[in-house]
Amino acid sequence: MQEAIIKRAKELLADGSVNRVIGWKKGEFVYDITPAVFETAEEIDADFVYNELTSANVSKYLVKETKKDGKVLVFLKPCDTYSFNQLTKEHRINRENVYVIGIPGGPKLDVEKIKAKGITGILNITNDNGTLKIETLYGEETMPFADAVSTKCENCKSKKHVVFDELIGEDGDITDTNRFEMVEKLENMTSQERFDFWRDQLSKCIRCNACRNICPACTCEKCVFDNPDLGTDNKAAADSFEENMFHIIRAFHVAGRCTDCGECSRVCPQNIPLHLLNRKFIKDINSLYGEYQAGEDTTSRAPLTDYTFDDCEASIVHERGAE
Repeated sequence: MQEAIIKRAKELLADGSVNRVIGWKKGEFVYDITPAVFETAEEIDADFVYNELTSANVSKYLVKETKKDGKVLVFLKPCDTYSFNQLTKEHRINRENVYVIGIPGGPKLDVEKIKAKGITGILNITNDNGTLKIETLYGEETMPFADAVSTKCENCKSKKHVVFDELIGEDGDITDTNRFEMVEKLENMTSQERFDFWRDQLSKCIRCNACRNICPACTCEKCVFDNPDLGTDNKAAADSFEENMFHIIRAFHVAGRCTDCGECSRVCPQNIPLHLLNRKFIKDINSLYGEYQAGEDTTSRAPLTDYTFDDCEASIVHERGAE
């Protein structure tokens, strides 16, 4: 697949259809892969990579790239296309300046799950029919592929691209997953148990802002948490209240717009399951307003920004909260 992607990228650069490409770049280590912009075929040959470790969603990078001159080629996995559509709907992306090629998605790997098995000095990782063969400085290790699947891919909502100009490989289908299973477990806890769960998780936060910076739904020019006049720009939480509110406010901010891409949890250095906050909002929106998937199209109005006579009444929400 990587060869086909590289070949097509170089063709579109060569014929002038695009003047740059957004993809993924090799890092110092085999698992150190990050989004990058390529402007020449030589750069692509040297550093472009696409494999089971290229899990990053590159949609948000188009917010800046589509404001530049020329057309940009972007390779989007199925889950990325939902973020792309949502950003287009919010007029954050100039659709005319993008050529979208849909490519197969996951499941992708999380190298931290491999390291958690005590495997270090990783030199190379290959998938042999569901078994990972891991070459290290100390010899070869093996482990089941399923044990190292990224959290964001464990409950994939869709293998179908909702937008593309061209496809490489076959398109998939919307999948029937149990992505709200953990949310339901939290809902079935007592209020004190839920509070204790989230205090335990959010107390790990080091305010690195990685979740906000990676989130495709967080594209404000000036974030409230960067405003020194409000006292919210602390790099470390002043107290537990502020520690909680940073993530709760952010979850409210993206409610109805979160596509459940899972990037917030993927990049969190403290492994906080931040996606569960967003999934709680998604589940409630589906329950109160009807099934809705952010980013599925570029024309529909989100339930929280569209009033209808069938909207739930405040009393219903109050009764749910009292249960």
